[in-house]
Amino acid sequence: MKVLLLEDDPALSDLLNEHLQDKGYDVTLCNNGQEALETLLDEVFDLALLDINTPLMSGLEVLRTLRDDYKNKTPIIILTAYQDTKHLKEAFENGVDDYIKKPFDLEELDQRVRKLSKQFFIENSHEIQICKDTIFLPEFCQLKINNRVKSIALKERDILKYFIKHKKRVISSEELLQNIWAYEEMPTEATIRVYIKNLRELLGKEVIQTIRGVGYKFE
Repeated sequence: MKVLLLEDDPALSDLLNEHLQDKGYDVTLCNNGQEALETLLDEVFDLALLDINTPLMSGLEVLRTLRDDYKNKTPIIILTAYQDTKHLKEAFENGVDDYIKKPFDLEELDQRVRKLSKQFFIENSHEIQICKDTIFLPEFCQLKINNRVKSIALKERDILKYFIKHKKRVISSEELLQNIWAYEEMPTEATIRVYIKNLRELLGKEVIQTIRGVGYKFE
């Protein structure tokens, strides 16, 4: 799992970084909000942990900018020393996925990360049942259809994972670009259409619907 950690307290940052790396995560550290925002836009992360009270931009400003300006849906946990409900309410209104008040036990962090991993299919080691006759194996970039294995491209795998995470919600090409590709890798919309066409040939047109002029919906 690729994790971004925004925490400007050096001692806490070191502690969390060491703990997350011990869990096998690939951790990128940021000590101010502007750096965290730019890094989240330049690279693709599975999860972000954002402290609220950080230099240049607060964690809440990073969250709001990602969600509102860039349609970035990276799962985010806010970390904060604030004990009031005002900041909690603001975080959830701006699309945070979870919220931890400091001080917290590392086991609590582990449990919340584990919950989001299951919710957003971040871990790739399991099978995902798409329908009665179709199983998705993300780790191997494969679909098992009527017990016959079909290989798919890495980005087709990532698009399918994203659709499954956001089932029955209309997703634009822009949102796919922001959440699957790093900035320097951005493809054309034609490339996205080719990937989706390939998935449709395997899954059926009724599974990935085109909402004309808006985007796609995974049923």
